[in-house]
Amino acid sequence: MTVIKHKEQRVGVLIDVQNLYHSAKNLYQARVNFREILKTAVAGRKLIRAIAYVISTESGEEKQFFEALTRLGIETKTKPLKTFYGGMKKADWDVGMSVDAVKMLATLDVIVIISGDGDFAPLVEYLKNQGRQVEAIAFGRSASSELKKAADDFVDLDEEVNQYLLKR
Repeated sequence: MTVIKHKEQRVGVLIDVQNLYHSAKNLYQARVNFREILKTAVAGRKLIRAIAYVISTESGEEKQFFEALTRLGIETKTKPLKTFYGGMKKADWDVGMSVDAVKMLATLDVIVIISGDGDFAPLVEYLKNQGRQVEAIAFGRSASSELKKAADDFVDLDEEVNQYLLKR
C-alpha cells in the first residue's frame, strides 16, 4: 500500500522504549538513537505529541536517559518495575499506550507506534477503522509479522541500522 505523508498531517508518536531497548541490545549490542527514530517518525510533518513509555527502577539509574528524552521533546510516562513473589519482574505499557492512542484520536491524522510488539496489531486495526493512518517502526528482525501486516506503513530500522543505533 502506498502511504501518503505530507507536511500538514498531525502526527502522534508512541514509543515502547523497552521493546526498542531490548531489540537493539539483543540484536546489535547497542543503544537506540531516539533522536533519529523520532525524526523518521515525524517525517517533516506536524508533531502534536510524542510520548515515551518507560520503566523506572528503584536505583533511579535511568534518570539521565529520561531527561535526554525530554530534551528531544518527548514526554515520558513512567511505571515502576514490579517484583513479584519468587523474584519474577514485570512491567509493560501495552494498555497505557493503547488508551493514549484512543484518547488522542480526535487531534491526529497519523499515529506512529514505535514497537515491534504484536499485541498492538488489534489497536492498529481499531485506529485504522477510525480513519487514521497508522505507521509502525521497529527492528524488523524482532518485530511481529501481525503488526507489520496491520500497519499502513512499516519502517524497518534494520535496513538503515547504523542511523538508528548508538554504539557503546
